[in-house]
Amino acid sequence: MQLVVFDLDYTVIAPSEFTAPPKLVSIDDYVGKQKRKSRSCPRQLPSGSRTIQENKIVTDRRGVPITIFDGASHALSEINKMKRENRSIQVAISSRTDEPSWAYQCMKWLVIADGTPLQKCFDDNLIEISYADKSKHFESLNRKTGIDFKDMVFFDNEFWNIQSVGKLGVKCFHTPDGMTQEAWNQALKQFDMM
Repeated sequence: MQLVVFDLDYTVIAPSEFTAPPKLVSIDDYVGKQKRKSRSCPRQLPSGSRTIQENKIVTDRRGVPITIFDGASHALSEINKMKRENRSIQVAISSRTDEPSWAYQCMKWLVIADGTPLQKCFDDNLIEISYADKSKHFESLNRKTGIDFKDMVFFDNEFWNIQSVGKLGVKCFHTPDGMTQEAWNQALKQFDMM
């Protein structure tokens, strides 16, 4: 495994569709709104809601928290550790996000388990966000990196993307409910990295 590629919406972050630009809001404001809505004790902050600013979370305009899936946070933290150990591994995004600027803003604000801002988890020139078929994203990643498709792994919640990219010879993992540790462990086993 030389290149790990993640879909963004509903594989790395949730919710899957943004209805408005994301906002960085204080936890107190978020909890206050939750209290007014339910008229009872607010629920815990959602898992994966940690941001670059202490005591703030990312929400959409309706106040719905935008979070990182635990499995994505775990996998990216492990990849960061591999990089610190000087293992040759690169990380990319292949996304058909409706609003690229909103996706970039979320990646700037959200933080994974090891404390790294999400945007710093991906190699700078390996972010493919466009409406092109994801097989086109992978052809671009192949040109940019020189890494053979058989040495790439891809995680996506949409099965038709898995089918399209799988035809290239990429090892693909369908994550219909977001990225999981199980999917990450399966990828490690496929490449004899466990």
